[in-house]
Amino acid sequence: MLKRFIRYYKPYRKLFTVTFICAILVALLELAFPLIVNYVVDTLLPGGNLSVILWASAALFFIYILNSGAHYLVTYWGHRLGINIETDMRAELFEHVQKLSFTYHDNNKTGHLLSNLTNDLFEIGEVAHHGPEDIFIALMTFIGSFSVMLYINIELALLTFLVVPFLFFIVVYCNRKMSRAMKSMFVRMADFNARVEDTIGGIRLVQAFANERHEQKLFEKDNLKFKEAKVLSYRIMGINNSLSYMMMRIMTLFVLLCGAYFIVQGTLSIGDFMAFILLTNVFFRPIEKINAIIESYPKGYSGFKRFLSLMDTEPDIQNHPHAKTMEQAHGDITYENVGFGYDENRPILSDIDLSIQAGETVAFVGPSGAGKTTLCSLLPRFYEIQEGSIRVDGVDIRDIEMSSLRRQIGIVQQDVFMFSGTLRENIRYGKLDAEDWEVWEAARRAELESFIQGLPDGLDTVVGERGVKLSGGQKQRLSIARMFLKNPPILILDEATSALDTETEASIQRSLYELAEGRTTLVIAHRLATIRHADRIIVVTEKGIEEQGTHDELLLLNGHYAGLHKAQHVFV
Repeated sequence: MLKRFIRYYKPYRKLFTVTFICAILVALLELAFPLIVNYVVDTLLPGGNLSVILWASAALFFIYILNSGAHYLVTYWGHRLGINIETDMRAELFEHVQKLSFTYHDNNKTGHLLSNLTNDLFEIGEVAHHGPEDIFIALMTFIGSFSVMLYINIELALLTFLVVPFLFFIVVYCNRKMSRAMKSMFVRMADFNARVEDTIGGIRLVQAFANERHEQKLFEKDNLKFKEAKVLSYRIMGINNSLSYMMMRIMTLFVLLCGAYFIVQGTLSIGDFMAFILLTNVFFRPIEKINAIIESYPKGYSGFKRFLSLMDTEPDIQNHPHAKTMEQAHGDITYENVGFGYDENRPILSDIDLSIQAGETVAFVGPSGAGKTTLCSLLPRFYEIQEGSIRVDGVDIRDIEMSSLRRQIGIVQQDVFMFSGTLRENIRYGKLDAEDWEVWEAARRAELESFIQGLPDGLDTVVGERGVKLSGGQKQRLSIARMFLKNPPILILDEATSALDTETEASIQRSLYELAEGRTTLVIAHRLATIRHADRIIVVTEKGIEEQGTHDELLLLNGHYAGLHKAQHVFV
């Protein structure tokens, strides 16, 4: 872990070096102050030369100015170093999270990922700044001050050192307790974030069912657990600080009494005694610094462990070393003995054989849960097939560079996701470098032009979070406009109109027909009326592909499809 942590310092070696040197300078100047006081009291005061004393005071004042400047550099540049490392880690983590497959995101909460990207990395940044220099400076100050104390008076220095083992015992004991408490606190924080994200994201559902009180109870439960974890960590922190404070003050009193005894015995001068008292404060300051590290180190350590755990999560779908870029697909698709299941012990699809010609429109129908959407989701490798192979233009999709494969495929779903930006930004997501005229052309072809022109802000209209300001039909048209911009040779329509009213559905179907023209199109539908003109209809059941043919051919078979058609016709 330490080796991997140090790796993040490499781009900022110069900044770290300057900060570290300034921190060493601060520690050395702290040691110089007691020695100057000792010199003034024991050497200059007996001489009675006021001008020399003034010059010594001026030198001390200069040291304070120098020390203040070094303190500023350590604080400002040191935190910049921590922020730089934190920012790099956040960018690396965000990039990695985007590579993780649908399987990972299906099984993990968004709130936990947000906690990893925010709270954990903030604490890591603090440790990145304070950790190395604080530990080194604490050790250097501790050894340096004790060496000077030995130089002044060996007996008194050794007596002072007697308290150190007790202090370190407190530090180590509390550090172990704090690490466990911080680990628990961060887990509770992630659960808390996940709860808030779920409730706020589903606020319309919560209010529609008048379940605010239920959500409040769930929130209070997670909130209380988070509070208890924080209270425990602060209780340990309080015990550690109180015991350390008591031990250090007892030691100061002990030094005061022993020093007074040595002065009475004539073995210690007043100047040495004053310097020794000042050095005692310097001597115990590393202990205080280590106590401060105890507060931040367990947080950063726990955060970094979770960071590494997430970074070490290998994407279960990756580019093969020999994968090649596909510039422009023709559109032929072949499924050969394909098998897949979300759970290895419960296969959804098995022994699927299917061949789709370029430009052909193929519709998938069948009962819910039979695997229609899964069958189409395997094509862009949202999930990895477990058996067999899928080929595009005769090339196994695992041998195609993933991003280039997905550029060949456009997907229009029933549940359209909208970013909380403008109409222009959401349409342009289909082609990020599209010119305004291209955006308008896509909107026109998706029958959105008149709607946008009627808005005061036009394309600059903000759609709201997840597109709440748009109707279902408007969101579907916007999704279609994205596809016109993307212009993929392969198109997947996943129940794209099933949630719409009849009039809106008919209007959007016209746009979909235009969109599908000249493309290989895979349509998932429950309403058979929307796919009766498909080149081929494939009936998918729990047994696999049970029937396939045109609408008329399947009706003549009087099988599963005919039963579905009859049921829908009777229902209508």
